[in-house]
Amino acid sequence: MRADPAPTSGTSGPGTQALRGWQRRALVKYLTAKPRDFLAVATPGAGKTTFALRIVSELLAEGTVDAVTIVVPTEHLKIQWAQAAARHGIALDPKFSNSNSQTSSEYHGVVVTYAQVASHPTRHRVRTENRRTLVVFDEIHHGGDAKSWGDAIREAFDDATRRLALTGTPFRSDDSAIPFVNYETGPDGFQRSQADHTYGYSDALADGVVRPVMFMAYSGEARWRDSAGEEHAARLGEPLTAEQTARAWKSALDPKGEWMPAVIAAADKRLDGLRQHIPDAGGMIIATDQTAARAYAKLLLKLTGEDPTVVLSDDKGASDRIAQYSADTSKWLVAVRMVSEGVDVPRLSVGVYATSASTPLFFAQAIGRFVRSRRPGETASIFLPSVPNLLMLASEMEAQRNHVLGKPHREPLEDPLDAELREQKRDEPGEEEKKVEYLGADAELDQVIFDGSSFGTATPAGSDEEADYLGIPGLLDPESMRDLLRRRQDEQLQKRTAAGVQPPKTTHGQLRELRTELNTLVSLAHHRTGRPHGWIHNELRRRCGGPPVAAATREQLQERIAAIRVLQRELTA
Repeated sequence: MRADPAPTSGTSGPGTQALRGWQRRALVKYLTAKPRDFLAVATPGAGKTTFALRIVSELLAEGTVDAVTIVVPTEHLKIQWAQAAARHGIALDPKFSNSNSQTSSEYHGVVVTYAQVASHPTRHRVRTENRRTLVVFDEIHHGGDAKSWGDAIREAFDDATRRLALTGTPFRSDDSAIPFVNYETGPDGFQRSQADHTYGYSDALADGVVRPVMFMAYSGEARWRDSAGEEHAARLGEPLTAEQTARAWKSALDPKGEWMPAVIAAADKRLDGLRQHIPDAGGMIIATDQTAARAYAKLLLKLTGEDPTVVLSDDKGASDRIAQYSADTSKWLVAVRMVSEGVDVPRLSVGVYATSASTPLFFAQAIGRFVRSRRPGETASIFLPSVPNLLMLASEMEAQRNHVLGKPHREPLEDPLDAELREQKRDEPGEEEKKVEYLGADAELDQVIFDGSSFGTATPAGSDEEADYLGIPGLLDPESMRDLLRRRQDEQLQKRTAAGVQPPKTTHGQLRELRTELNTLVSLAHHRTGRPHGWIHNELRRRCGGPPVAAATREQLQERIAAIRVLQRELTA
């Protein structure tokens, strides 16, 4: 017997669940247009799964479709989707396999991975042809990961009655069109994906759906020895060559050095402070590989006395470990890349970005694990290396990106580390990499990035000044957070002036001094004109060009300092 249609949220059954404003608006748009294909772009944590399951309920109940297929990136997400669907009264089989295509008639449908479809698209095409089927693509950008994946989902689901595509992360730029996504040609001649409904991070932040994020960027002098036996040193956050940036970054992430223990200790102190108000608040370290993850877990045990939950790969026990961590109140989770996308652990509040992955796509996925809001005033805190790529991404959290066809796959932002990142994807390092010895790096809090602004006066890890930032309350609205960060910065500058401490004349010190001056002027302009801080920063970038404040050069900062005086006169005239 076929499963009964799932109840809609208008009934008193298990499918009842109040929808957020954006979900209601998108649902009305969908039910009114009744499109065969629909693309919803919503920031991580906004509730894409709930939105999709409401559509599933509606289409099953009205008889538009008889079955549903959910396509997801990872095995763990198959379980997560099946559990979420069950709460809506929808029965999905997460154990469906290509080798045995039979499933119980009690299920409304199945959950499969993109890889599963790619390995046998014909089998999934037959299933889709046999019944009127709704296909939901979770994180549809994976349809562009490889041409074979895109071709497979096109072959498997071309005959689907309805298709709903979801994504919460930036699309990449390349030449592989994502199946079932509409593209339109812009004035520059490039084709861009067109979403049917978009709900960005800035919208979700204004609605209180997601948390604001405070980024704690740490610099420090890194040291390494090359294949010729020559020792090198470079400071994270200063202008460096591509190779110097890559080497300094890897030196900082080395668990045997001083940088990671200092940053983990700071993150743990921040987490302890949050847990005074949010007892189950959790933290996660995102590691580059399994070896590093194990080493970071040992550091956590040594520093905190508590064994963290370790998820090394998308293996058989990964889902159980993540589910157990999500349900309990333990402090730390250590994971490799698999926990960066789609995994729902709402209590995660503190993150350590200990990976050298630097694409906008991965960064957005990773930060998305920490932004789901549970109560008013919650903030997320992310600790990361003071590397230009990451500073840029942290400062542009609200940026929207569409999939652009015809542009290079990697944007200029990511070029400096291309070779290094490709090297890390191999099972064994190259001969040259084997000969490089990483000697570690010391840690220094370089700056705090919040809402596009940069705060801080640079201070060693473990100092009282660092503690001033780590101790900021975890329950603050964005305006209060911004004001408190500015006050902390002003107080530290006043103390240094009273003590006769002169600002350092290094490039690093001059950059900090200029950032501080610019942020002070932006705050003054905000209070005099009523314009938001983010708007003022964006207007200065529009007029002067260049990257966000956190990654700007001395010349760019000086130009904006001159420009803001002109802007302020214009706005108050």
